[in-house]
Amino acid sequence: MNNNDLDHLAIIMDGNGRWALDKGLDRTAGHAAGEHSLSKTIDWAIKNNIKWLTVYAFSTENWLRSDEEVEYLMFFNRDILIRRRDEFNQKGVRFRFLGDLTDEKIPDENKELMRETENLTQKNTELNLNFAFNYGSHDEIHNAVLNLHNLNLNKKLTLKDIKDSFINYFQYPEVPFPDLLLRTAGESRISNFLLYQLSYTELLFIEDLWPDINADILDDVLLEFNSRNRTYGKN
Repeated sequence: MNNNDLDHLAIIMDGNGRWALDKGLDRTAGHAAGEHSLSKTIDWAIKNNIKWLTVYAFSTENWLRSDEEVEYLMFFNRDILIRRRDEFNQKGVRFRFLGDLTDEKIPDENKELMRETENLTQKNTELNLNFAFNYGSHDEIHNAVLNLHNLNLNKKLTLKDIKDSFINYFQYPEVPFPDLLLRTAGESRISNFLLYQLSYTELLFIEDLWPDINADILDDVLLEFNSRNRTYGKN
């Protein structure tokens, strides 16, 4: 299957903990299983000529989880980069890390690995992977407003100026808005993810838990997306 209608897929990868608990395992086992789903999704996106994939890996609210789980997630995301980034680089995946990477709560080793990975993969063109890490849409919008305010201290901006340039004060203004947001595990929430960018994005909520995601399920997601008539408010 090869389809160019879906250019940018955003995913809230939900259900890792539930998957593990259903199997009598620690919640952390679900995150490990979810890595395989991410790898399969990357391969599927490349196969289907999808150029942009944005995944919600760690939100600003996830710091509220138990210290044990947060510590595991920091280690786990660092471990993925150590083990898998050369593989993803060979597949032509360009990494961008979307979120506040200056946060002192993030281990320095994680920060360095993320910077190295962005530099290593910056010329890749097969797939643009936006890895939302320590990301919250409210923070992203607030920072854009603050940047505009600081600019306006020296230059009076009209309302049209602000509307035309607002997105330029986001972290990655060149990233196209998502065509489809997929959330797994049956939850029908956006959870502070890409709120500004999702204004005309198609939304799809499915029951499958993230570790159970595979190419067949993603094929069905693509079929559902292609069956929709996107009018952008015209009808």
